[in-house]
Amino acid sequence: MLLITDTGVPDQFIDVDQWGGLTMLRLDDGWCAALDRDTMLCSIYDKRPLICRDFAMGSDECIAEREVTG
Repeated sequence: MLLITDTGVPDQFIDVDQWGGLTMLRLDDGWCAALDRDTMLCSIYDKRPLICRDFAMGSDECIAEREVTG
């Protein structure tokens, strides 16, 4: 997930892609590093990226995006 605006995502959750773009870090299991695996909630909700703010969890848009990206 490309970070296109500064929302204050903590550095430990940011990765750099092969083109030098800032992205959300994914762990070996493929899930976002900011996802709390015990609660399945975002651990940085107040500082989440713009894309996470635009797609409400469980919305039609969210479900469609998940289908596309796996």
